[in-house]
Amino acid sequence: MEELEIVQQVDYGDSNIITLEGLEHVRRRPGMYIGKLGDGSHADDGIYVLLKEVLDNCIDEYRMGMGKNVEVRVKDGHVEVRDYGRGIPLGKMVDAVSIMNTGGKYDSKAFKKSVGLNGVGTKAVNALSSQFVVQSYRDGQSRRAEFVQGKLQTDTDIFAEQGSERGTYVYFVPDKEMFGNYVYKDEYIETMLRNYAYLNTGLSINFNGKRILSRNGLLDLLNENMTSDPLYPIIHLKGEDIEIAFTHSDQYGEEYYSFVNGQHTTQGGTHQSAFREAVARTIKEFYNKNQEFTDIRNGIIAAIAISVEEPVFESQTKTKLGSRDMSPTGGLSVNKFISDFLKKELDNFLHRNNETSEIMLQKIQDSEKERKAIAGVTKLARERAKKVNLHNKKLRDCRFHFNDTLTKDEKKNELIENSSLFITEGDSASGSITKSRDVNTQAVFSLRGKPLNSYGLTKKIVYENEEFNLLQAALNIEDGIEGLRYNKVIVATDADVDGMHIRLLLITFFLQFFPDLIKKGHVYILQTPLFRVRNKKETVYCYSEEERLAAMARLGTNPEITRFKGLGEISPDEFKHFIGKDIRLDQVSLRKEDAVQDLLSFYMGKNTSDRQTFIIDNLVVEEDV
Repeated sequence: MEELEIVQQVDYGDSNIITLEGLEHVRRRPGMYIGKLGDGSHADDGIYVLLKEVLDNCIDEYRMGMGKNVEVRVKDGHVEVRDYGRGIPLGKMVDAVSIMNTGGKYDSKAFKKSVGLNGVGTKAVNALSSQFVVQSYRDGQSRRAEFVQGKLQTDTDIFAEQGSERGTYVYFVPDKEMFGNYVYKDEYIETMLRNYAYLNTGLSINFNGKRILSRNGLLDLLNENMTSDPLYPIIHLKGEDIEIAFTHSDQYGEEYYSFVNGQHTTQGGTHQSAFREAVARTIKEFYNKNQEFTDIRNGIIAAIAISVEEPVFESQTKTKLGSRDMSPTGGLSVNKFISDFLKKELDNFLHRNNETSEIMLQKIQDSEKERKAIAGVTKLARERAKKVNLHNKKLRDCRFHFNDTLTKDEKKNELIENSSLFITEGDSASGSITKSRDVNTQAVFSLRGKPLNSYGLTKKIVYENEEFNLLQAALNIEDGIEGLRYNKVIVATDADVDGMHIRLLLITFFLQFFPDLIKKGHVYILQTPLFRVRNKKETVYCYSEEERLAAMARLGTNPEITRFKGLGEISPDEFKHFIGKDIRLDQVSLRKEDAVQDLLSFYMGKNTSDRQTFIIDNLVVEEDV
């Protein structure tokens, strides 16, 4: 996208604020409005959704051509957001942030292609905050209101305010009654703000004094997120209501970043599916060869953003687009709109750029050659996996899965969202987890021992190695992660040298063949306690030496101290504490600067002397307790 064109200003006054129906109880059922609560340790926790809901309104103003700057300050759990848009109409400002289904987004004349369509966002933030302040500035006048847990405390009514630029200021503090001792992580906020910037070129966001800006849209997004080198310069195509960027790399699988009206649809949806289909078909027709779609898409890294009037999302958190018939033009389906755009623009690009089209063809042919070379192994492995799936001794499955269809039943959707697979080592550890797990949402996959080091191997090994093949089948990721059966893939190994090695081997496997699983935040490490400190009155589980010392000081003289050397030593009755509501998970994350190939080469490759030197230089000798 070039500099945003100035859109004809549409009148946005008190008459645009429309009330549909009465108040709903956000605090009683927060999952309906912000997904899960969380404490800020994961990027999809509710405190980030609160910030996003406020920001969506700022972005909608920008997309309507009003206000190029947004200021965001987050410190000690206190959040301030100031935009320079049109400002909430003063007469209905209090209603707009406190009465459900009240807002300007219902009036399509005032907001054409906005994110916050259902008038819920800011009201949910208000209801779930211990303090919430809103102030609107319009035409030399202002109004300020303060709330506690959604209840109005003070309202200045309209007063003269000369010298302040128009726009809206929001301050909120997420309520600890709802979110516990939460902590905002700057890296998660920065990722969110960068996505806003990529999708709105020319928008400047100031985050705690740091300026975030994008001049090249999705081209910048791919350049800043790719962890493997592109085989050819990124293809960047833009049209009215659509922007696409993609390239191929030598990594396995497919990787997508998709957006609707500036909303990052992390779970994809109809627009992402339409792009996958259309890009493969267009490329196949360009080369006029009998190519398989899977070969064409293997190694693709792509981003797509569309603007749609009245999009239908599958949940309030808007992570998956459900619209099929509504399109940017109001006439075509989403599928046809994307297909027509690619058929024209991508075909033209490939005809004009011979060097890129030749490199792309070579990549497709290499993928085809590898697929055919392992076709026999693949067929046998699939047949074996199907038979085993009927009674897979390695897998103790759960009842709800991440690829189940979402319903209007909030509790069922929460179970789907919480579906997890624990990958454990040996019978004793898997036995403990199996006996203490929640059978609705927690499945267990048992490894026989140390998995194979897959670094530098081809995908043939995924099918030849029974354990890898069964794990792939259990996760349902052979054709990509769109059908992923578990939202969390949790590596649960002992915290000793062998356990650490197994973690590395599994992460290497995912990075080699399913990098998107890690990049989309689905892989975690289970933290289990190292010590149990107890006296006759109290038991404390400690995850570090510092926690052990603190527990000893708190429990007084001579408490009993037990060191857990393996998961199998922890009884099922105790284990349920560590995989229940107090579960501690470390998310495995991947950034561009991590230089994946260099990391894998160093830790998992054959550079033995270099690694030996590193281990000796960094060796820590732990004294017995």
